[in-house]
Amino acid sequence: MKALPPTAALRSRLDRVLGLRDGAAARLKATKEDIVRLESEGALLDLVTELLRRLIDQEVTLGVQAVEKLETEGLQTVFDDQDLRVRAEVEVQRGKVSVDLVTVQKDADGSEVEGLSNDAFGGAVSTVQSVLLRLIILMRRGLRPLLLLDESLPAFDSNYVINMGRFLSVLCERLGVDILLVTHNPALVEAADRAYRIGRRGGVVRFERVR
Repeated sequence: MKALPPTAALRSRLDRVLGLRDGAAARLKATKEDIVRLESEGALLDLVTELLRRLIDQEVTLGVQAVEKLETEGLQTVFDDQDLRVRAEVEVQRGKVSVDLVTVQKDADGSEVEGLSNDAFGGAVSTVQSVLLRLIILMRRGLRPLLLLDESLPAFDSNYVINMGRFLSVLCERLGVDILLVTHNPALVEAADRAYRIGRRGGVVRFERVR
């Protein structure tokens, strides 16, 4: 008959098993608590993500509306013999917002031609839109209200140039922006609040105020 193991040895093994059980129970409890916590954090992150998405959507919507309005106003003021407007197409690709500005021209018969300005409407329309976009960025980003234009306006019809000069003057007054424009076009000089002629005399650059 096989002898039974000593009681002390059995007690030691039992204590070790109970310790392992208690440790496993503690780890199980901690794991369950982590799961609950992580589920709560996940739900909170989902809510925060949705909130940020809504805020971004709202910011994009308001920004796009402002761009559409100013771009359309500018085109209709400068090209006053044409029915031009700007429509923004907003898309979300791979979580990033993409905005295309589509220029639309309505003909006398009611038909419409649309496309990206640089492809469908030539350099004059594109340049006017570019200048207005730079103004919008200055205002939206809170940058210093100063726009520098070095021969940025194309040589288009003189009536359009006069309209552009007047429109820029109105924008400066309305938005509190200063525009420093370098040009050889007399029509733009006439639209300026202040104008200087730059010349060189005796190797020295001089500024002469003409307006």
